Amino acid sequence: MPVEYGKPLGVRGTDIPGLLVLDLPVHGDARGWFKENWQRAKMVAAGLPDFAPVQNNVSFNGKVGTTRGIHAEPWDKLVSVGSGRVFGAWVDLRPGESFGTLVTIELDPSVSVFVPRGVGNAFQTLEPDTVYSYLVNDHWSADAEYTFVNLADETVAVPWPVPLSEAELSDKDRAHPRLADVVPMAPRRTLVLGAGGQLGTALRAVLPDADFRTRAEFDLTDPAAYGSVRWKDYGAVVNAAAYTKVDAAETPEGRVAAWRANVTGVGLLARAAAENGLTLVHVSSDYVFDGTADGHPEDEPFSPLGVYGQTKAAGDALVATVPRHCIVRTSWVIGEGANFVRTMASLAERGVAPSVVDDQIGRLSFADDIAAGIAHLLSAEAPSGVYNLSNEGPAMSWAAIAARVYELTGHDPAAVTGVSTAEYFAGKQAAPRPLNSVLPLDKLRATGFVPRDADAALRAYLGA
Repeated sequence: MPVEYGKPLGVRGTDIPGLLVLDLPVHGDARGWFKENWQRAKMVAAGLPDFAPVQNNVSFNGKVGTTRGIHAEPWDKLVSVGSGRVFGAWVDLRPGESFGTLVTIELDPSVSVFVPRGVGNAFQTLEPDTVYSYLVNDHWSADAEYTFVNLADETVAVPWPVPLSEAELSDKDRAHPRLADVVPMAPRRTLVLGAGGQLGTALRAVLPDADFRTRAEFDLTDPAAYGSVRWKDYGAVVNAAAYTKVDAAETPEGRVAAWRANVTGVGLLARAAAENGLTLVHVSSDYVFDGTADGHPEDEPFSPLGVYGQTKAAGDALVATVPRHCIVRTSWVIGEGANFVRTMASLAERGVAPSVVDDQIGRLSFADDIAAGIAHLLSAEAPSGVYNLSNEGPAMSWAAIAARVYELTGHDPAAVTGVSTAEYFAGKQAAPRPLNSVLPLDKLRATGFVPRDADAALRAYLGA
């Protein structure tokens, strides 16, 4: 069968999600033919994922009926024919409704197929001296996870043109398990860094299958740590690690530590995410703004007042260079461990009448809601960009929140006295604070996620 010349470049779907068929323009004359087997710009524009291949393998098959497969690997690949023709068969070996689904297509040099991670790939040659090519986006590793299904499985029932009893295949391929015994290939996991903090703790409830690493287990500031991770096993990384000691960041030692964690480490992580095609979710802060505006939309230019805010702004700029990223900007975080709400509740129980700042306004951001929002953005495959994420409700001052804590814990809210930021920090070494930390949530709501009302979350947090 001659090669079909002159087809326009096109990408079409199949019954297996993510398995795509490419029609390739082949140009021929009396000398032979020419084609662009891989052309990133054109193929991505046509609908192929930008899968960043790193290795090309070629299989020469001398006989008609040579049969290979059915192999599923933990990477994506683009398969094509350099010479000859093949009968291609693909079986979805990923968990889900399409597990076991079969797609068959005949390939010649004018047709190629994009095979996503976890989909079993097989072919049988229809002409002698057939050349078959695999363009893959990871290097082979003995430690990687592989999944197989038998070429003769009765449930899959591949209609091989050449009966397998007459075909050329390896003993290893003959011994692969039947579909009923196949363990589906697990999806790529999410890696969570900073697992020991308030947000990292909250993320465990909403991302139960994620890989959680504390700073002791993965120090993002250490370049050597990056070589210990098989990045292609992950689809996303959530950076919940940061230097957050706002006042200490103004000291010589703190300044170095803040820049190391919030900028140098984030830069290393951003490079790893970009090189491995990961979605990087990074937690930002209201401190990247000076607090002079009534509210801070996602596209407001940076205007940090202190070292901590400067390092967070610099980290945000680095993360924004990653092709797939979500910068989650939050404020006034409340989670497990020491925090403002717990401190006020403790003071109330001890009968202390505190002075609390009343000219800084914003909304509380409960770690459970931040975690739920991050999980939503990942599952919804939200477009790359910045997303404000705090709790809903009216803006309040720290003093008003303190009074509400007193009230909800059965104490007199009038015990809380409001003072200005200048009065509170008079004579103390402290970082400058933004006076307005309100983060509009319209962009987040448009993705389908609405956080809890801050007061309702506060009541639940206090058990009131």
